[in-house]
Amino acid sequence: MTGTNNTPCSTEREMLLDYMENGFLDNLIDLFRHQPACIPIVVDMIIDERIRVRLGATALIEELTITHSEHILKLIPAIGNLLNHESPVVRGDCAYILGMLKSAESLSYLEQHRDEQNPIVLEIIEEAIQEIKATLK
Repeated sequence: MTGTNNTPCSTEREMLLDYMENGFLDNLIDLFRHQPACIPIVVDMIIDERIRVRLGATALIEELTITHSEHILKLIPAIGNLLNHESPVVRGDCAYILGMLKSAESLSYLEQHRDEQNPIVLEIIEEAIQEIKATLK
C-alpha cells in the first residue's frame, strides 16, 4: 500500500479497486469528481496487479486532469517515486502518466531515471521527456 490509509476513502480502498476491475470507470470518475480527497487512491490503482485496474487508473487520471488538475498534480511525487518500483510494467505506466501530465515536476522525475535498465521503460521515459519539453517551450 502507498499510504492512502489517511484518505477519506481509505476504508473503501479495496472496493474501489474492485469497481475499477469490474469496469465501473465512469462511476469512479463521478465519485472522485465529487470527493476529490479520495483521488490519492489512484496511486494504489497504478500498482495493482490487475491490468484492468492499472489501465483504468491511467484513464481516470487523464479524465480528472481536465476537471481536477490541482489534485492530480499533487500525485506527481508519489507517481514519480514509483519509477523505482520493482515491476517494469509499473515503471512504464508511471513514466507514461508523468508524460501525460506535462509538468516541469514530472520532467524532473523522468530525467532522474534516464539510466533505466529496461529498454521498453527507457523508451517510454524518453518519449515522455520529449513530449513534456515540447509542451513547456
